[in-house]
Amino acid sequence: MHDLVQDLVVPAGVPDAAATVLNTARELLRQSYFCYEFSTVAVLHSLIAVEMVLRSKVPNAGKAPLQRLIKQAADSGLLTADQADLLDTGREIRNKMAHGEMTHTAMPPAMAIPMVRTSFTIVTALCGPSSG
Repeated sequence: MHDLVQDLVVPAGVPDAAATVLNTARELLRQSYFCYEFSTVAVLHSLIAVEMVLRSKVPNAGKAPLQRLIKQAADSGLLTADQADLLDTGREIRNKMAHGEMTHTAMPPAMAIPMVRTSFTIVTALCGPSSG
């Protein structure tokens, strides 16, 4: 698992709280070798980090729900349409799990790693040197 997550590095410029959450997501993926269920928790943590960053980047975000943050970020050009679609899918999975509509089952690494990688990629795009 180490080799599968070694490139998941939090870039400079990411707020400390979001960086901590992303690092936790990466380590949960690494530990999912021993406890398979950690892969699902890693995905959920990575989405929390994206939401934190969006909340800091979207003007007047306040306590807006993630769905609205995603739409505002896409409308303002902070997110591409593809990124918004991926995040909205992740948001739906998160909500179904949080509200008991979907069981908290383990995601296989083949599914979880790309989802966490997408969160890292989006956070990097939002906080990287060219993001302003």
